[in-house]
Amino acid sequence: MLIRLAQPAELTYLQEIEVASGEPFRDLGMPEIADDAPMSLDDLAEHEVWVAIGAEGVPVAFIAVGDVDGATHVHQVCVHPSHARQGIGAALIEHVTRGDRPVTLTTFLGVPWNAPYYERLGFQAVTDPSPGLAGIIREETSRGLDPARRVAMVLLPAQVRA
Repeated sequence: MLIRLAQPAELTYLQEIEVASGEPFRDLGMPEIADDAPMSLDDLAEHEVWVAIGAEGVPVAFIAVGDVDGATHVHQVCVHPSHARQGIGAALIEHVTRGDRPVTLTTFLGVPWNAPYYERLGFQAVTDPSPGLAGIIREETSRGLDPARRVAMVLLPAQVRA
């Protein structure tokens, strides 16, 4: 699977991937997540966005990252449902975890493809978030996400994990 930086012309398609990847939340009784608007084109353009290219030559998944307090923060990772459960999300996460920086994200507790999945990849819950990460949590709460159902997580650099 080819992973490369997203091209500006692909950003609209990435929104479609995000919408499609939200649909499984409906089956968990979380229609508000399934119905949530995708990242705006401006937000996508402001982040470093990597895409996984499928056999058809078009993106099938993406990860949008940025810097938060010296860590690489995953703002969004989405895999189109037609390409789910093939290791594509893990490959994207592995791609952005190279190097000597921690990687952080916020996600849902109890959703199989969220916190439990990231734990299997080596992420751990954050008990004392940095100021920037705490700000992300506050922003999510202001958008209606229940902080009791969310967790901030970190993956330490490989040399620290070993």
